[in-house]
Amino acid sequence: MLRGVNVGGHNKIKMDALRILYESLKFEDPRTYVQSGNVIFRTKEKSSPALAKKIQNTVEREFGFCPEVILRTKDELKKAIAASPFAGRGDFEASKILVTFLACEPGPQAQATLLSLKAHPEELHLKGRELYIYFPDGVGRSKLPWSSVEKLLKTTGTARNWNSVTKMLEIAEEMEAAA
Repeated sequence: MLRGVNVGGHNKIKMDALRILYESLKFEDPRTYVQSGNVIFRTKEKSSPALAKKIQNTVEREFGFCPEVILRTKDELKKAIAASPFAGRGDFEASKILVTFLACEPGPQAQATLLSLKAHPEELHLKGRELYIYFPDGVGRSKLPWSSVEKLLKTTGTARNWNSVTKMLEIAEEMEAAA
């Protein structure tokens, strides 16, 4: 997942061009999902930090900006979905759930620090490298100080709505079944 791609007219990348870039890096069967920099692909490379840096450097060279690259394996994505604190709760709308995939696990202070945001109606849950947020009034109406959340966690990340998260897993599972 690339952070900050095609947001507000900035850091524009056509998904066809992004798919070609991933093919040039010798990743197998790269598929994009929506216009926000989601690429599902197969590779035999095991080092996520090295892989993320390779993608980041190539995007910068080809498109002129350097987005944060957050990687998750199919199994990590499956675990993140299973760990959702909103699973099975009928009072939540999937379209109002956002998962922020973090670059690294925040320190032990992060959980306590998030409690300082209780003045907002959003429900936040930090589990490992994922921050789950439910926006009861919708993301567009939220007053949650997003830049403060990132500073509190002391790590970067990229957010995806619940429907995108589950669809990316579905695509990854289809790719694995076809391999």
